[in-house]
Amino acid sequence: MDDVMFRIQGLLTEFGLKILIALAIFIIGRWVAKGIRKIVRKLLSKGNADETIVKFAGNITYVILMIFVILAAVSKLGVQTTSLIAVLGAAGLAVGLALQGSLSNFASGILMIAFRPFKAGDYIEGAGTGGVVDEIGIFATIIKTPDNKKVIIPNSNLTSDTITNFTAMGTRRIDLVVGVSYSDDIDKVKRTLQDILKAESRLLADPAPKIGLVEMADSSVNFVVRPWVKSDDYWDTFFDLQETIKKRFDKEGISIPFPQRDVHMYQHP
Repeated sequence: MDDVMFRIQGLLTEFGLKILIALAIFIIGRWVAKGIRKIVRKLLSKGNADETIVKFAGNITYVILMIFVILAAVSKLGVQTTSLIAVLGAAGLAVGLALQGSLSNFASGILMIAFRPFKAGDYIEGAGTGGVVDEIGIFATIIKTPDNKKVIIPNSNLTSDTITNFTAMGTRRIDLVVGVSYSDDIDKVKRTLQDILKAESRLLADPAPKIGLVEMADSSVNFVVRPWVKSDDYWDTFFDLQETIKKRFDKEGISIPFPQRDVHMYQHP
């Protein structure tokens, strides 16, 4: 009986020691993994990497290191890591099949981070939504619409659709169509439009603004007005130009036609 108790005590002591060593490996390994993650983020930040890449690289580094730490800790408990890896692989395959959509979003997130079709702060249109990119996540991208709505778009929806980035080039062209009456002097109209563009300080000199007669429509002669601005100034300049053109045309006596219908009434005997 004493011999049995001695063996049990020895086994408990040995197993308890293994548990303590495994805990020590896990705690120290976790601390080291966090430190390495912080170093990776700091190095990428010094290299002026995008914030999304910094977070993603740091998190991936931490997860990979923690997998090794957990395997090392478990092996100290006497568990065969080879069989454990096989079990985890089979479980990962089953989970992967069950979460195909999420894995697709994950893969799309990696592609967007690698090729960077847009970054946080850009105004884009994609997957039927337009707005400013607030955050590019691993599984989804968060966009804030102009009317301050928060839209969360799965990454696979963005990569499978056409993405229009309005901010990437730094400048944008304003396209305006101005209709005047057939009775108006078109030379005067062009001079007036040129004066309006010269007075607008936010317009860029290069590329030069373009004014041209584009169409002789049913009830109006249509001019295109195409100045260039910085992307950040686009909407403010667009609205101000519309207002300025209307006021200046009224002052110069240039009419802006609108659809009219003449109704003729005949009296039958």
